[in-house]
Parts: sequence; structure tokens; C-alpha cells
Amino acid sequence: MAGVQTVLVLGGTAEARALAAELTERGIRVVSSLAGRVANPRLPVGEVRVGGFGGPDGLARYLTENDIAAVVDATHPFAERIGASAAKGTSTAKVPLLRLQRKGWQAGPGDDWHWVGTLEEAATKITQLGERIFLTSGRQGLAAFAHCTRQWFLARCVDPPEPPLPPRIEVLLDRGPYDVAGETGLLREHRIDVLVTKDSGGGMTAAKLVAARELGIPVVVVRRPARPVTRTVEDVAAAADWVSAMLKA
Repeated sequence: MAGVQTVLVLGGTAEARALAAELTERGIRVVSSLAGRVANPRLPVGEVRVGGFGGPDGLARYLTENDIAAVVDATHPFAERIGASAAKGTSTAKVPLLRLQRKGWQAGPGDDWHWVGTLEEAATKITQLGERIFLTSGRQGLAAFAHCTRQWFLARCVDPPEPPLPPRIEVLLDRGPYDVAGETGLLREHRIDVLVTKDSGGGMTAAKLVAARELGIPVVVVRRPARPVTRTVEDVAAAADWVSAMLKA
């Protein structure tokens, strides 16, 4: 597509899909890149590529060979590897980069939150808080709890997890968004006394936090990992405006 400027959106999130739709609406060519870790991902509008780039050097080559004009990293807050690759790869290829990242969750009145740095720390923390644990930290992190033999776990995942897993676990395959009534019912049905989550932010999965507050259930929250210092915005409109400005520059 000679003469057409292309934007690469590193996606897999609701914000990435919304950004692809907004940029397409503005007449901008978008290629959305998905990691391919979910079996049946929700696809954005426009062109989609699935799979990694081969590290930052591979990303730099892709950007150069495909004449990418700008990159928006709209991946999940815990997608550390692609965040580092995006920063280094765009720097090598001299392509402008923007980070689109939803605001993190904040504890409010009535919340009983316990912040930890890793899932391994969460596995230690739960031993002080309860016996019936609701894990909403993703299937790839379940191995951190495999050694927990005393607790019973309910783990909610999009795709079936692979071993190692805790010996006493029930897996619920489901995908958000969720509402407070449904989350409250789930917590009551399974007699959950501790919720474990990552600080993903956003509204799609925040209902569980409200339900935990209303039921007086403590929440173990894993902090977001550090990312390279990059210009960052928190909403789709600001990201779309940035892209438009970059393409006009």
C-alpha cells in the first residue's frame, strides 16, 4: 500500500481494540499485533498479525521492512516482555512509540487490600488470610500456587491451564466483562474468603473488587511490573490524537 502510512498497535486488550476501531474510523491504516496466547481472541477491526516478532531486533526489522510510521503499545499492564521489546525495537528503528495503559485500581473505603510484588509473594500472603481462594491472576500464573496444599482454589481463566497446579483446585473457564451481582453470587457460592488478582485496572473485571468489598473479603493485589520510561496516555482518544499528530508531522 504505497503512500499509505501504517500504525502498529501492540494489542490484546479492550483498549487496543477500541483504538484500532477509532484509527480506522479516521482513515488510518492499522495493523494490530496479538501475542497468540489466547485460543480464540477477540479480534480488532483492520489487519491482524498473530505471534511474536523475535525480540526487539525482530521488531525493529518488522517496523523498517513494513514502513511503520508509529507504534502504540496497548498491551496488558503485565506484558513485561513486549513492553521492553517495544521500547528497544522502536528506538533502534527510530519509530515513535506511545504507551496506552489503563489506570490502575485504587483501594477505597471498606476495602481490605494487601499489595504484593509477585504471584509468589501472593502465594505466601494467602496463608495468613484464608482457606478458600479465588484466583483471577491468569492461567500462566497458577504454577506459583502449586505448592499450596492446605488451601482450596477456584481459578478463573479464559483457556484451560496447564500443570503444575494446586492439588485442590476447580477451574472456571470464563471471560469478562463481569457484573457485581454475578461476582457476588460466585464468591458466596464457593464460600471464598480471599481474592487474588493482578492490578490489571479498567472496568471489565473490576466488579469482583466491589463484590469483595461488600462481602468483607480481603484482596491480595499484585503490583504492576516496572516498564521502560515511555510517553504514556490512559485513554483511547488521547492515543488516537497522538497518532494523528505523528502522521501529520
